[in-house]
Amino acid sequence: MSRFTVEETNLMCIYNIGSRADLLSELSEMQKHLEADETELLDLTKTVMDKLSAMSETEFESISVELIPDFEEQEG
Repeated sequence: MSRFTVEETNLMCIYNIGSRADLLSELSEMQKHLEADETELLDLTKTVMDKLSAMSETEFESISVELIPDFEEQEG
């Protein structure tokens, strides 16, 4: 998923509920709740939304498997 940074991917993992349209909707809704001093998160969200909007559904489907968090406990 080289198109997205680690931070962008993490944000998408948090708000992904299935489809590209749903993810865009969730991110848009989240932006409404940001405080004025949360400019970094606002900028990050805008960047992600721009990139998602420029993608086709097929492109999104090809990366969506990577947006599912891996909650498996790692050995360490």
